[in-house]
Amino acid sequence: MKVRALADLKTLQKVIAQRAAAEAAAREAERLHALRMDREKRLFELAVGPVRPLPHHRRVIHPPAPVSTEPRQRQLDEHAVMREALSDEFDVETLLHTDEALSFRRPGLGPDVTRKLREGHWSIQKHIDLHGLRTDEAREALGRFVREAHQLGLRCVRVVHGKGLGSPGRTPVLKGRVQRWLVQKKEVLAFVQARPAEGGAGALVVLLKPVGR
Repeated sequence: MKVRALADLKTLQKVIAQRAAAEAAAREAERLHALRMDREKRLFELAVGPVRPLPHHRRVIHPPAPVSTEPRQRQLDEHAVMREALSDEFDVETLLHTDEALSFRRPGLGPDVTRKLREGHWSIQKHIDLHGLRTDEAREALGRFVREAHQLGLRCVRVVHGKGLGSPGRTPVLKGRVQRWLVQKKEVLAFVQARPAEGGAGALVVLLKPVGR
């Protein structure tokens, strides 16, 4: 037992000695590294002269704001174009042909287009009611409605502008404006007064260009 205990003691002493040697080697390596860094610093100062650390101003660097993927500028441009295109001062008579029934067709289209439109040759696929809207609201709503309907590939839509029965003097406020706005929209080929079941004098049936034309 004494021999085994002596062997264990020697093994323990050897482990302790190895650990101490490793720690001493690590300290020596740190000392040599510090000496090398100090020497390099002195060499740098000798080369460029005395240096002084820059003061810390405690400035906070904020990351740049994320860029929105929403096409905001394009929407603003479209909104501006729509407002400019639909003018209340546009003179229909100078460029377009209207008949006694208040119908309209683009130059180059024959009278059969408005006749078929009156007869319901094209089914009404969507409608918008401008009742109760102010002039600016109605103009923008109509422009947006026509543009989106054309983008969807719709050919025939109905625009309800009202008969003016609730307006001062019982005269239609939007009727003439809607006609001016529609003839300024490049998507519109023709329009006619709606049939009685579709709104009569208070609405227009509008024929839109095919998509891509």
